[in-house]
Amino acid sequence: MKKREINVADHACEILKALKTGVLLTSCADGRVNTMTISWGMLGIEWNYPLFITVVREGRFTRSLLDKNGQFTINIPRADSPMKALAVCGTKSGRDIDKIAQLGLTLVDGEEVSVPAIKEFPLTLECQVVYKQLQNLDALEDRTAYEKCYPQDISGTSSGSNRDAHIAYYGKILRAYMIEE
Repeated sequence: MKKREINVADHACEILKALKTGVLLTSCADGRVNTMTISWGMLGIEWNYPLFITVVREGRFTRSLLDKNGQFTINIPRADSPMKALAVCGTKSGRDIDKIAQLGLTLVDGEEVSVPAIKEFPLTLECQVVYKQLQNLDALEDRTAYEKCYPQDISGTSSGSNRDAHIAYYGKILRAYMIEE
């Protein structure tokens, strides 16, 4: 298996377009690897280096792994990727099941981080958390977004929209590549 280095800027449109339908955020700590579907994220430059910024709800299993390890990979699908994995990884918790084993996904060792990439979602960003911030929901001026995304009558253990705020994780992109056979 080969990893072809890529320039993130050359793939920015592809990455952002994929976010609309979902990409995988993979994390690991304490001998456990977990991946979850995300559709909220940003690419940018801050502090003079490229960043991938993602937000993870407070109650998610992924949050506990990110807080322990501080590294993650972003795994972007291609046309032949198993898109059903996005549905499973967006509705099931890694606390309860091993989604990677259940879906038969192939882990590939990271180059700069201890978190693996996923072969079936080959466009990979390896990231190191350099900043994190709990979102202040009282500062969200768009009340429609607040009501839609943070309904206070839905428990934080529910998948999808619930009362939990998000934590923004700013990941410095250490490596970007395409996994090839």
